[in-house]
Amino acid sequence: MNIEKTLLLQKEYFQNGNTLSITFRKKKLHELYKTIKKNKDKIVKALKDDLGKSEFESYMCEIGMVYSEITYMLKNIDKLASKRKVRTPLAQFKSKSYELAVPYGNVLIMSPWNYPFLLTIGPLVDAVSAGNTVILKPSAYSPNTSKVIEEVIKEVFDEKHVCVVTGGREENKLLLDQKYDFIFFTGSEAVGRIVLEKASKNLTPVVLELGGKSPCIVDSSAKISLAAKRIVFGKFINCGQTCVAPDYILCDAKIKDDLIEALCNEIKNQYGEIVLENRDYGKIINEKHFDRLCELMDRYKVIYGGNINKKSLRIVPTLMDNVTFEDKIMQEEIFGPILPVLTYENFDEVYDVLKDKPKPLALYLFSENKKNIDLVNKKFIYGGGCINDTIIHLATTEMGFGGVGASGMGSYHGKRGFDSFSHIKSIVEKSTRIDLGMRYQPYKKKNRKLVEKFLK
Repeated sequence: MNIEKTLLLQKEYFQNGNTLSITFRKKKLHELYKTIKKNKDKIVKALKDDLGKSEFESYMCEIGMVYSEITYMLKNIDKLASKRKVRTPLAQFKSKSYELAVPYGNVLIMSPWNYPFLLTIGPLVDAVSAGNTVILKPSAYSPNTSKVIEEVIKEVFDEKHVCVVTGGREENKLLLDQKYDFIFFTGSEAVGRIVLEKASKNLTPVVLELGGKSPCIVDSSAKISLAAKRIVFGKFINCGQTCVAPDYILCDAKIKDDLIEALCNEIKNQYGEIVLENRDYGKIINEKHFDRLCELMDRYKVIYGGNINKKSLRIVPTLMDNVTFEDKIMQEEIFGPILPVLTYENFDEVYDVLKDKPKPLALYLFSENKKNIDLVNKKFIYGGGCINDTIIHLATTEMGFGGVGASGMGSYHGKRGFDSFSHIKSIVEKSTRIDLGMRYQPYKKKNRKLVEKFLK
Protein backbone atom coordinates (compact mmCIF):
# COMPACT_ATOMS: atom_id res chain seq x y z
CA MET A 1 0.00 0.00 0.00
CA ASN A 2 1.19 3.49 -0.85
CA ILE A 3 0.64 5.26 2.47
CA GLU A 4 1.11 8.78 1.10
CA LYS A 5 -1.38 8.17 -1.72
CA THR A 6 -3.93 6.63 0.66
CA LEU A 7 -3.68 9.58 3.01
CA LEU A 8 -4.17 12.03 0.14
CA LEU A 9 -7.29 10.12 -0.97
CA GLN A 10 -8.61 10.22 2.58
CA LYS A 11 -7.96 13.95 2.85
CA GLU A 12 -9.91 14.55 -0.34
CA TYR A 13 -12.71 12.24 0.83
CA PHE A 14 -13.02 14.19 4.09
CA GLN A 15 -12.74 17.62 2.49
CA ASN A 16 -15.57 16.72 0.13
CA GLY A 17 -17.81 16.27 3.18
CA ASN A 18 -18.45 12.54 2.77
CA THR A 19 -18.18 11.76 6.50
CA LEU A 20 -20.21 14.69 7.85
CA SER A 21 -23.68 13.16 7.54
CA ILE A 22 -24.89 11.60 10.81
CA THR A 23 -27.02 9.21 8.77
CA PHE A 24 -23.91 8.04 6.92
CA ARG A 25 -21.99 7.53 10.17
CA LYS A 26 -24.83 5.47 11.65
CA LYS A 27 -25.04 3.37 8.51
CA LYS A 28 -21.36 2.51 8.77
CA LEU A 29 -21.66 1.66 12.47
CA HIS A 30 -24.58 -0.68 11.73
CA GLU A 31 -22.60 -2.35 8.96
CA LEU A 32 -19.57 -2.71 11.23
CA TYR A 33 -21.68 -4.33 13.96
CA LYS A 34 -23.22 -6.83 11.51
CA THR A 35 -19.87 -7.66 9.90
CA ILE A 36 -18.21 -8.27 13.28
CA LYS A 37 -21.11 -10.53 14.24
CA LYS A 38 -20.77 -12.43 10.96
CA ASN A 39 -17.03 -12.89 11.53
CA LYS A 40 -17.18 -13.58 15.27
CA ASP A 41 -15.86 -17.13 14.96
CA LYS A 42 -12.92 -15.92 12.84
CA ILE A 43 -12.11 -13.26 15.41
CA VAL A 44 -12.26 -15.77 18.27
CA LYS A 45 -9.95 -18.15 16.40
CA ALA A 46 -7.49 -15.35 15.62
CA LEU A 47 -7.36 -14.30 19.29
CA LYS A 48 -6.82 -17.94 20.24
CA ASP A 49 -3.95 -18.26 17.77
CA ASP A 50 -2.30 -15.00 18.81
CA LEU A 51 -2.80 -15.02 22.58
CA GLY A 52 -4.38 -18.35 23.49
CA LYS A 53 -7.61 -16.63 24.55
CA SER A 54 -10.67 -18.74 25.23
CA GLU A 55 -13.93 -18.00 23.42
CA PHE A 56 -15.50 -16.74 26.66
CA GLU A 57 -12.64 -14.35 27.40
CA SER A 58 -12.51 -13.17 23.77
CA TYR A 59 -16.16 -12.18 23.92
CA MET A 60 -16.12 -10.75 27.46
CA CYS A 61 -12.95 -8.70 27.06
CA GLU A 62 -12.87 -7.81 23.37
CA ILE A 63 -15.80 -8.50 21.03
CA GLY A 64 -18.58 -7.75 23.53
CA MET A 65 -16.98 -4.47 24.57
CA VAL A 66 -16.79 -3.40 20.92
CA TYR A 67 -20.49 -4.19 20.55
CA SER A 68 -21.18 -2.01 23.61
CA GLU A 69 -19.23 0.92 22.15
CA ILE A 70 -21.07 0.70 18.83
CA THR A 71 -24.45 0.44 20.60
CA TYR A 72 -23.64 3.48 22.74
CA MET A 73 -22.71 5.56 19.71
CA LEU A 74 -25.81 4.55 17.75
CA LYS A 75 -27.98 5.62 20.68
CA ASN A 76 -26.17 8.87 21.43
CA ILE A 77 -24.54 10.15 18.25
CA ASP A 78 -27.38 12.56 17.41
CA LYS A 79 -27.03 14.26 20.78
CA LEU A 80 -23.23 14.19 20.76
CA ALA A 81 -23.01 15.78 17.32
CA SER A 82 -25.64 18.49 17.98
CA LYS A 83 -25.20 21.98 19.32
CA ARG A 84 -24.57 22.06 23.06
CA LYS A 85 -26.08 25.26 24.37
CA VAL A 86 -24.22 27.19 27.05
CA ARG A 87 -25.06 30.29 29.06
CA THR A 88 -24.36 33.61 27.36
CA PRO A 89 -22.99 36.47 29.53
CA LEU A 90 -25.18 39.56 29.74
CA ALA A 91 -22.34 41.57 28.21
CA GLN A 92 -22.89 39.63 24.95
CA PHE A 93 -26.55 40.66 24.66
CA LYS A 94 -28.25 39.89 22.34
CA SER A 95 -26.76 36.54 21.30
CA LYS A 96 -26.75 32.82 21.91
CA SER A 97 -23.73 30.64 22.65
CA TYR A 98 -23.09 26.99 21.96
CA GLU A 99 -20.41 24.38 21.45
CA LEU A 100 -20.30 22.18 18.39
CA ALA A 101 -18.31 18.97 17.99
CA VAL A 102 -16.75 18.69 14.53
CA PRO A 103 -14.38 15.98 13.27
CA TYR A 104 -10.64 16.59 13.25
CA GLY A 105 -10.34 15.12 9.77
CA ASN A 106 -7.69 12.53 8.99
CA VAL A 107 -6.86 10.28 11.93
CA LEU A 108 -4.15 7.71 12.60
CA ILE A 109 -4.96 4.95 15.14
CA MET A 110 -2.08 2.72 16.27
CA SER A 111 -3.05 -0.23 18.46
CA PRO A 112 -1.21 -2.84 20.59
CA TRP A 113 -1.14 -6.62 20.60
CA ASN A 114 -2.52 -7.47 24.05
CA TYR A 115 -6.19 -6.76 23.25
CA PRO A 116 -5.71 -6.48 19.50
CA PHE A 117 -9.35 -6.47 18.45
CA LEU A 118 -10.80 -4.26 21.20
CA LEU A 119 -8.01 -1.69 21.17
CA THR A 120 -8.16 -1.34 17.40
CA ILE A 121 -11.89 -1.37 16.73
CA GLY A 122 -12.93 0.45 19.94
CA PRO A 123 -11.12 3.70 19.05
CA LEU A 124 -12.19 3.25 15.42
CA VAL A 125 -15.86 3.30 16.49
CA ASP A 126 -15.30 6.61 18.29
CA ALA A 127 -13.38 8.10 15.36
CA VAL A 128 -15.97 7.10 12.75
CA SER A 129 -18.82 8.27 14.99
CA ALA A 130 -17.14 11.67 15.23
CA GLY A 131 -16.91 11.87 11.42
CA ASN A 132 -13.23 11.27 10.68
CA THR A 133 -11.38 9.25 8.09
CA VAL A 134 -9.03 6.70 9.65
CA ILE A 135 -5.81 4.86 8.95
CA LEU A 136 -5.64 1.85 11.27
CA LYS A 137 -2.31 0.31 12.23
CA PRO A 138 -2.74 -2.91 14.27
CA SER A 139 0.25 -4.58 15.91
CA ALA A 140 2.57 -6.87 13.98
CA TYR A 141 2.79 -9.08 17.10
CA SER A 142 -0.82 -10.27 16.67
CA PRO A 143 -0.85 -11.06 12.93
CA ASN A 144 -3.88 -13.37 12.93
CA THR A 145 -6.12 -10.77 14.52
CA SER A 146 -4.70 -8.04 12.27
CA LYS A 147 -5.62 -10.13 9.24
CA VAL A 148 -9.23 -10.56 10.37
CA ILE A 149 -9.46 -6.85 11.21
CA GLU A 150 -8.29 -6.02 7.69
CA GLU A 151 -10.96 -8.33 6.21
CA VAL A 152 -13.71 -6.75 8.33
CA ILE A 153 -12.65 -3.20 7.49
CA LYS A 154 -12.45 -3.90 3.76
CA GLU A 155 -15.97 -5.33 3.82
CA VAL A 156 -17.45 -2.30 5.60
CA PHE A 157 -15.46 0.74 4.49
CA ASP A 158 -14.11 2.31 1.34
CA GLU A 159 -10.35 2.70 1.89
CA LYS A 160 -10.82 6.43 1.32
CA HIS A 161 -12.78 6.37 4.56
CA VAL A 162 -11.02 3.69 6.65
CA CYS A 163 -8.08 1.51 5.71
CA VAL A 164 -5.75 -0.90 7.50
CA VAL A 165 -1.96 -0.80 7.22
CA THR A 166 -0.23 -3.97 8.42
CA GLY A 167 3.48 -4.56 8.97
CA GLY A 168 6.11 -3.71 11.55
CA ARG A 169 8.58 -0.97 12.39
CA GLU A 170 9.16 0.16 8.82
CA GLU A 171 5.44 0.75 8.28
CA ASN A 172 5.16 2.46 11.67
CA LYS A 173 7.96 4.85 10.71
CA LEU A 174 6.39 5.62 7.33
CA LEU A 175 3.03 6.28 8.99
CA LEU A 176 4.47 8.58 11.63
CA ASP A 177 6.34 10.58 8.99
CA GLN A 178 3.00 11.71 7.53
CA LYS A 179 0.89 14.65 8.66
CA TYR A 180 -2.46 13.88 10.30
CA ASP A 181 -5.10 15.96 12.00
CA PHE A 182 -5.10 13.65 15.05
CA ILE A 183 -3.19 10.61 16.34
CA PHE A 184 -4.48 8.01 18.77
CA PHE A 185 -1.86 5.61 20.15
CA THR A 186 -2.12 2.71 22.57
CA GLY A 187 1.08 0.96 23.62
CA SER A 188 4.25 1.26 25.64
CA GLU A 189 5.64 4.43 27.17
CA ALA A 190 8.82 4.09 25.06
CA VAL A 191 6.93 4.05 21.75
CA GLY A 192 4.51 6.68 23.07
CA ARG A 193 7.44 9.08 23.42
CA ILE A 194 8.35 8.50 19.77
CA VAL A 195 4.76 9.09 18.66
CA LEU A 196 4.57 12.32 20.68
CA GLU A 197 7.90 13.52 19.27
CA LYS A 198 6.78 12.85 15.69
CA ALA A 199 3.40 14.49 16.28
CA SER A 200 5.01 17.57 17.77
CA LYS A 201 6.76 18.36 14.50
CA ASN A 202 3.37 19.04 12.91
CA LEU A 203 1.70 20.22 16.13
CA THR A 204 -0.68 17.28 15.77
CA PRO A 205 -2.93 16.64 18.80
CA VAL A 206 -2.62 13.17 20.31
CA VAL A 207 -4.19 10.79 22.77
CA LEU A 208 -1.66 8.42 24.34
CA GLU A 209 -2.92 5.34 26.19
CA LEU A 210 0.17 3.91 27.85
CA GLY A 211 0.63 1.91 31.06
CA GLY A 212 2.93 1.70 34.04
CA LYS A 213 3.16 -0.04 37.38
CA SER A 214 -0.38 0.04 38.73
CA PRO A 215 -0.41 -0.62 42.49
CA CYS A 216 -2.99 -2.69 44.33
CA ILE A 217 -3.22 -1.51 47.94
CA VAL A 218 -4.79 -3.82 50.53
CA ASP A 219 -5.32 -2.42 54.00
CA SER A 220 -6.04 -4.24 57.26
CA SER A 221 -9.80 -3.68 56.99
CA ALA A 222 -10.16 -5.40 53.60
CA LYS A 223 -12.28 -8.50 53.12
CA ILE A 224 -9.35 -10.76 52.36
CA SER A 225 -11.00 -13.66 50.54
CA LEU A 226 -13.02 -11.39 48.26
CA ALA A 227 -10.01 -9.16 47.64
CA ALA A 228 -7.93 -12.19 46.64
CA LYS A 229 -10.64 -13.40 44.26
CA ARG A 230 -10.87 -10.06 42.49
CA ILE A 231 -7.12 -9.46 42.41
CA VAL A 232 -6.48 -12.86 40.84
CA PHE A 233 -9.14 -12.15 38.21
CA GLY A 234 -7.71 -8.74 37.30
CA LYS A 235 -4.07 -9.75 37.41
CA PHE A 236 -4.06 -13.04 35.54
CA ILE A 237 -6.72 -12.53 32.88
CA ASN A 238 -4.97 -12.56 29.48
CA CYS A 239 -1.92 -13.89 31.36
CA GLY A 240 -1.36 -10.52 32.98
CA GLN A 241 -0.93 -8.84 29.60
CA THR A 242 -3.34 -6.05 30.49
CA CYS A 243 -2.32 -2.40 30.73
CA VAL A 244 -4.48 -1.88 33.84
CA ALA A 245 -3.66 -5.18 35.56
CA PRO A 246 -2.52 -4.83 39.19
CA ASP A 247 1.25 -4.70 38.73
CA TYR A 248 2.05 -5.39 42.37
CA ILE A 249 0.39 -5.63 45.77
CA LEU A 250 1.21 -3.20 48.56
CA CYS A 251 -0.48 -4.57 51.68
CA ASP A 252 -0.52 -4.06 55.41
CA ALA A 253 2.18 -6.29 56.89
CA LYS A 254 -0.30 -7.60 59.46
CA ILE A 255 -2.50 -9.24 56.83
CA LYS A 256 0.18 -10.31 54.33
CA ASP A 257 0.23 -13.99 55.25
CA ASP A 258 -3.57 -14.28 55.18
CA LEU A 259 -3.70 -12.47 51.85
CA ILE A 260 -1.03 -14.68 50.27
CA GLU A 261 -2.83 -17.80 51.45
CA ALA A 262 -6.09 -16.50 49.97
CA LEU A 263 -4.36 -15.60 46.69
CA CYS A 264 -2.90 -19.11 46.39
CA ASN A 265 -6.33 -20.64 47.01
CA GLU A 266 -7.94 -18.36 44.44
CA ILE A 267 -5.38 -19.19 41.76
CA LYS A 268 -6.21 -22.87 42.28
CA ASN A 269 -9.96 -22.17 42.29
CA GLN A 270 -9.90 -20.10 39.10
CA TYR A 271 -7.18 -21.84 37.08
CA GLY A 272 -6.98 -25.35 38.52
CA GLU A 273 -4.21 -27.31 40.20
CA ILE A 274 -2.31 -27.81 36.93
CA VAL A 275 -2.57 -24.47 35.12
CA LEU A 276 -0.50 -25.56 32.14
CA GLU A 277 -3.28 -28.03 31.27
CA ASN A 278 -6.01 -25.39 31.48
CA ARG A 279 -7.24 -24.78 27.92
CA ASP A 280 -8.87 -21.49 28.91
CA TYR A 281 -5.58 -20.05 30.16
CA GLY A 282 -3.79 -18.03 27.50
CA LYS A 283 -0.16 -17.63 26.53
CA ILE A 284 2.53 -14.99 26.33
CA ILE A 285 2.44 -13.18 22.98
CA ASN A 286 5.90 -14.24 21.77
CA GLU A 287 9.27 -15.65 22.79
CA LYS A 288 10.82 -12.22 23.30
CA HIS A 289 8.28 -11.28 25.98
CA PHE A 290 8.37 -14.79 27.44
CA ASP A 291 12.14 -14.54 27.99
CA ARG A 292 11.80 -11.03 29.43
CA LEU A 293 9.28 -12.25 32.01
CA CYS A 294 11.42 -15.25 32.96
CA GLU A 295 14.33 -12.90 33.62
CA LEU A 296 12.18 -10.80 35.95
CA MET A 297 11.39 -13.77 38.17
CA ASP A 298 13.71 -14.10 41.16
CA ARG A 299 13.43 -17.83 41.86
CA TYR A 300 14.45 -17.30 45.49
CA LYS A 301 11.44 -15.04 46.02
CA VAL A 302 8.82 -17.11 44.17
CA ILE A 303 6.40 -18.54 46.72
CA TYR A 304 3.75 -19.87 44.36
CA GLY A 305 3.82 -20.91 40.72
CA GLY A 306 6.94 -20.16 38.72
CA ASN A 307 6.40 -23.07 36.34
CA ILE A 308 6.88 -22.37 32.64
CA ASN A 309 6.55 -24.07 29.27
CA LYS A 310 8.62 -22.34 26.62
CA LYS A 311 7.19 -24.45 23.83
CA SER A 312 3.66 -23.24 24.52
CA LEU A 313 4.85 -19.80 25.79
CA ARG A 314 2.95 -20.28 29.05
CA ILE A 315 3.87 -19.06 32.52
CA VAL A 316 1.60 -20.10 35.37
CA PRO A 317 0.25 -17.45 37.74
CA THR A 318 3.17 -16.66 40.03
CA LEU A 319 3.47 -14.91 43.40
CA MET A 320 6.67 -13.38 44.73
CA ASP A 321 7.23 -12.40 48.38
CA ASN A 322 9.83 -10.33 50.25
CA VAL A 323 10.07 -8.02 47.25
CA THR A 324 11.40 -4.46 47.56
CA PHE A 325 11.19 -1.49 45.20
CA GLU A 326 14.88 -2.06 44.41
CA ASP A 327 14.27 -5.53 42.93
CA LYS A 328 14.50 -5.97 39.16
CA ILE A 329 10.84 -6.83 38.85
CA MET A 330 9.92 -3.43 40.28
CA GLN A 331 11.94 -1.47 37.71
CA GLU A 332 9.52 -1.90 34.80
CA GLU A 333 5.90 -2.74 34.07
CA ILE A 334 5.61 -6.51 34.42
CA PHE A 335 2.89 -7.12 31.80
CA GLY A 336 2.70 -10.80 32.59
CA PRO A 337 1.39 -13.32 35.15
CA ILE A 338 3.82 -12.47 37.96
CA LEU A 339 2.54 -10.71 41.07
CA PRO A 340 5.02 -9.32 43.64
CA VAL A 341 3.83 -8.67 47.19
CA LEU A 342 5.26 -5.72 49.13
CA THR A 343 4.20 -4.46 52.55
CA TYR A 344 3.81 -1.32 54.64
CA GLU A 345 3.55 -0.90 58.41
CA ASN A 346 1.17 2.06 58.63
CA PHE A 347 -1.33 3.27 56.02
CA ASP A 348 -0.12 6.85 56.45
CA GLU A 349 3.20 5.87 54.87
CA VAL A 350 1.60 4.55 51.65
CA TYR A 351 1.32 8.00 50.10
CA ASP A 352 4.96 8.76 50.91
CA VAL A 353 5.98 5.47 49.31
CA LEU A 354 4.09 6.15 46.05
CA LYS A 355 4.07 9.95 45.66
CA ASP A 356 7.38 10.24 43.77
CA LYS A 357 6.82 7.23 41.54
CA PRO A 358 5.48 7.70 37.97
CA LYS A 359 1.72 8.26 37.96
CA PRO A 360 0.13 4.89 37.16
CA LEU A 361 -2.60 4.17 34.64
CA ALA A 362 -4.63 2.48 37.37
CA LEU A 363 -4.72 2.18 41.15
CA TYR A 364 -6.73 -0.28 43.23
CA LEU A 365 -7.61 -0.13 46.90
CA PHE A 366 -9.21 -2.89 48.93
CA SER A 367 -10.56 -1.39 52.10
CA GLU A 368 -13.61 -0.98 54.34
CA ASN A 369 -12.04 2.10 55.94
CA LYS A 370 -13.77 5.27 54.69
CA LYS A 371 -10.88 7.48 55.80
CA ASN A 372 -8.39 5.45 53.75
CA ILE A 373 -10.73 5.41 50.74
CA ASP A 374 -11.18 9.18 50.87
CA LEU A 375 -7.42 9.71 51.20
CA VAL A 376 -6.67 7.61 48.12
CA ASN A 377 -9.45 9.20 46.05
CA LYS A 378 -8.44 12.77 46.87
CA LYS A 379 -4.67 12.70 47.27
CA PHE A 380 -3.27 10.01 44.98
CA ILE A 381 -2.88 10.86 41.28
CA TYR A 382 -3.55 8.07 38.76
CA GLY A 383 -5.51 7.49 35.55
CA GLY A 384 -8.48 5.61 37.01
CA GLY A 385 -9.18 2.63 39.18
CA CYS A 386 -11.46 0.77 41.54
CA ILE A 387 -12.28 0.52 45.21
CA ASN A 388 -12.63 -3.14 46.21
CA ASP A 389 -12.22 -4.48 42.67
CA THR A 390 -9.80 -4.45 39.75
CA ILE A 391 -9.84 -3.46 36.05
CA ILE A 392 -13.64 -3.17 35.66
CA HIS A 393 -13.52 0.63 35.49
CA LEU A 394 -12.52 0.37 31.82
CA ALA A 395 -15.54 -1.77 30.95
CA THR A 396 -18.07 1.05 30.68
CA THR A 397 -19.08 3.57 28.06
CA GLU A 398 -20.25 5.99 30.75
CA MET A 399 -16.76 6.99 31.97
CA GLY A 400 -13.65 8.07 30.17
CA PHE A 401 -10.61 5.80 30.27
CA GLY A 402 -7.09 7.20 30.15
CA GLY A 403 -3.84 7.87 31.94
CA VAL A 404 -2.03 10.81 33.45
CA GLY A 405 1.63 11.83 33.26
CA ALA A 406 3.81 8.92 32.15
CA SER A 407 0.76 6.63 31.87
CA GLY A 408 -0.80 8.70 29.10
CA MET A 409 -2.80 11.74 28.12
CA GLY A 410 -6.38 12.12 26.98
CA SER A 411 -9.17 9.58 27.36
CA TYR A 412 -11.87 7.77 25.42
CA HIS A 413 -14.95 5.48 25.67
CA GLY A 414 -18.47 6.74 25.11
CA LYS A 415 -18.89 10.53 25.13
CA ARG A 416 -15.21 10.99 26.04
CA GLY A 417 -14.28 8.98 22.96
CA PHE A 418 -16.51 11.02 20.68
CA ASP A 419 -15.12 14.27 22.10
CA SER A 420 -11.51 13.05 21.89
CA PHE A 421 -11.88 12.54 18.13
CA SER A 422 -13.64 15.89 17.74
CA HIS A 423 -12.68 19.52 17.89
CA ILE A 424 -15.21 21.28 20.12
CA LYS A 425 -15.91 24.65 18.53
CA SER A 426 -17.10 27.53 20.73
CA ILE A 427 -19.54 29.70 18.81
CA VAL A 428 -21.42 32.91 19.60
CA GLU A 429 -24.32 33.81 17.30
CA LYS A 430 -24.98 37.54 17.60
CA SER A 431 -28.23 39.22 16.75
CA THR A 432 -28.13 41.95 14.07
CA ARG A 433 -31.27 43.66 15.42
CA ILE A 434 -29.51 45.41 18.26
CA ASP A 435 -25.92 46.54 18.85
CA LEU A 436 -24.68 47.79 22.21
CA GLY A 437 -22.17 50.56 21.56
CA MET A 438 -20.26 50.54 24.84
CA ARG A 439 -17.35 48.42 23.51
CA TYR A 440 -16.48 50.75 20.66
CA GLN A 441 -14.12 53.72 20.62
CA PRO A 442 -14.16 56.51 21.49
CA TYR A 443 -14.42 55.13 25.04
CA LYS A 444 -16.78 57.01 27.34
CA LYS A 445 -16.80 57.19 31.10
CA LYS A 446 -20.41 56.05 31.41
CA ASN A 447 -19.64 53.03 29.20
CA ARG A 448 -16.72 52.08 31.43
CA LYS A 449 -19.08 51.87 34.39
CA LEU A 450 -21.37 49.60 32.42
CA VAL A 451 -18.45 47.37 31.44
CA GLU A 452 -17.31 47.16 35.05
CA LYS A 453 -20.83 46.18 36.06
CA PHE A 454 -21.04 43.42 33.46
CA LEU A 455 -17.52 42.08 33.96
CA LYS A 456 -17.09 41.77 37.71
